[in-house]
Amino acid sequence: MVVTMLRLRKAVTNLTQEDFINGYRKAQLIDVREQKEYEAGHILGARNIPYSQFRQRYKEIRPDKPVYLYDQNGGKSARAALFLKKKEYTQLFHLQGGFRTWTGKIRSK
Repeated sequence: MVVTMLRLRKAVTNLTQEDFINGYRKAQLIDVREQKEYEAGHILGARNIPYSQFRQRYKEIRPDKPVYLYDQNGGKSARAALFLKKKEYTQLFHLQGGFRTWTGKIRSK
């Protein structure tokens, strides 16, 4: 558990909602929740690449631009960030607390 936490800290920057809002408009915003959750409500401008499809679809994310990830609680987005780190992505950020703590603008279908 501690090793994972240390690896995570090196791989991804944990951002508060305020810092997340300040940066995500200039970045690729990726929602790693499943499609149903995404459609029920997501951060404005987010693209949905579900964690269950992440290994097949990660190449849709450009490695030369910052990547902002989030999910419902923060666990899957952190694992997605670790996976991207192994694939040589360097600018990785994720939303502390996940979507359930989000109070900014959202869109739903």
